[in-house]
Amino acid sequence: MDLMTALRTTAAIREFENREVSDETIYDLLETARFAPSGGNRQAWRVVVVKDEHQRALLGEAYRRGWYEYLAQGAAGLVPWASVTNREAEQEAIRHASAFEEAAKQGPGGMAEHLESSPVLMLLVADLRYLATVDRDLDRYTLVGGGSIYPFAWSVLLAARSVGLGGVLTTMVVKDEEELRGAFHLEQHHCIAGLMVLGYPKHQPTKLRRSLVESFATFDTLDGTAVSPR
Repeated sequence: MDLMTALRTTAAIREFENREVSDETIYDLLETARFAPSGGNRQAWRVVVVKDEHQRALLGEAYRRGWYEYLAQGAAGLVPWASVTNREAEQEAIRHASAFEEAAKQGPGGMAEHLESSPVLMLLVADLRYLATVDRDLDRYTLVGGGSIYPFAWSVLLAARSVGLGGVLTTMVVKDEEELRGAFHLEQHHCIAGLMVLGYPKHQPTKLRRSLVESFATFDTLDGTAVSPR
């Protein structure tokens, strides 16, 4: 598969075949992804490949706690946990999260309800000592450090796509970082950056829906003329 095709067809996959992914394959994905760029080439990522049933169950529980809150906020017309939002409306929506949990129990469930049985779970951890977070002292939400971590995760997903696998990076378990810290032996200079879930897709989309370039790119200023091919 050529690079352009991979870039345009790598979708978020959340349904997997009941098929094992070998340790060798996992190693090969990480072997390719390690060439991802990072600030100062410090490669501040760490990966925990989670096989233990108890550890997997902890991740499943953490994911679901956040997932039902996420659904409740979305149903209320909110962008879940947006840094600029109506906090009162957010808390009101979250109070109804249990209704979404109960509704999920009535059906077959999706990735959230079966997370611990996913073929591959890889906890993505960042070492804060090695991230040049130039926005650290700003009086707003910060995100620069992720620029040295998430390209690695995307490289894992692209590498997976090239060998017939699929997956998704989710940050849902970050909400329960303190609860997970002890179980995964994280030190204070570590933080959870996300969870990569991988496997052989039940269905591989090839046509993705994304915003047009003209809707997000402009010349010279944020409200400048839209970038277009003409």
